[in-house]
Amino acid sequence: MGKPIAITRSDQTAEDLRGFAAKSRDGASVRRLLALAFILDGHTRTEAAERAGMERRTLRDWAHRYNAEGIAGLRSSHGPSKPPLLTVAQMAELKAMVLKGADPEKHGAVCWCCRLTRRS
Repeated sequence: MGKPIAITRSDQTAEDLRGFAAKSRDGASVRRLLALAFILDGHTRTEAAERAGMERRTLRDWAHRYNAEGIAGLRSSHGPSKPPLLTVAQMAELKAMVLKGADPEKHGAVCWCCRLTRRS
């Protein structure tokens, strides 16, 4: 059996966390908020994790983030996206070319199409 999780922040009650969960549109954040509310209600880590649909370790990690960052630390975040392959100027040139359409004599086609190729 794991050690009990200590919620060191005292600025929010279990009811406050449930209120934030009711207003949230992020399902993952709602589960995290509810799991922490269960902990504040006195449930064990195992019970709280099972009720929220997560593992005990995951709940422990989110509790540490909540203690450090508050409710803002429970939001889902995504890493940086992949940079675009084309520059803004290249994208504008491509858009103009597509809107103009293919020239049968110059390009050997009557319309543009996407040709999928497999990369090795």
